[in-house]
Amino acid sequence: MGNNNFTPQEMIVIAGSRTLEDKKVVFAGTGLPIIAITLAQLTHAPNIVPVFEAGAVGPTLNKGLPLSVGDSRTTVNASYLQGLNITFELTQRGFCDIGFIGGAEIDPYGNVNSTMIGQYPEEYEKPQVRLPGSGGAHDMACSCERTIIIMKHEERRFKEKLSYLTSPGYIDGTPDARKKAGLLGKGPFRVITTRAIFGFCEETFRMKLLATLPGETVESVVNNTGFKLVIPDKVEEFPAPTEEELHLIRNVIDTERYYI
Repeated sequence: MGNNNFTPQEMIVIAGSRTLEDKKVVFAGTGLPIIAITLAQLTHAPNIVPVFEAGAVGPTLNKGLPLSVGDSRTTVNASYLQGLNITFELTQRGFCDIGFIGGAEIDPYGNVNSTMIGQYPEEYEKPQVRLPGSGGAHDMACSCERTIIIMKHEERRFKEKLSYLTSPGYIDGTPDARKKAGLLGKGPFRVITTRAIFGFCEETFRMKLLATLPGETVESVVNNTGFKLVIPDKVEEFPAPTEEELHLIRNVIDTERYYI
């Protein structure tokens, strides 16, 4: 039975967690992806293999919430710990199923900006807003088999044209665009926001609405998106969080509300 007493951050974590499959290798970005992976390990996917860019592969995230991808808690029971070069080499050899990333802006083809807000290249040195940058997200978007993107859903973040392309999705949406750019992975699999869950159209590679989150409608999602979405005949209503999921997030995983 669902619980309607939850925050947008909790809902996005739960949606991300439910999207992850067991026995998959998941490259984790900092923040909410770590909580989503931990929640999946504690519920339906105990055999997920997390990868952290500082070098830990295959830890069990049960010794406290890592506050970054370099936190020593990412190394608990890890299969091995050999540094940043090794983890990215792992993705380039095709061994990472999912890259789990965030961003500030996204366009219809799943390209993500986490670098700057402003006119590029004129304002690059002194942008309107300087964002944290790629971290490992660009490499994950290029080389992981698929990517899952999580972000807050606001019209200003969902743009027809990005201020800056940090992490490539389907680039310009033309056939074989990723292959022509030399990218190894297949591209974005899901976009999970505080309003909805999206996939991508197989013909046009444009973002497609799959499900609305609790409290949202197709209309509310469309009205808060800065580009035209592909809307299928049937859009699912995503189930509300369970008591167990909320308990684990609040009382086991992120007890200090560091990310939530």
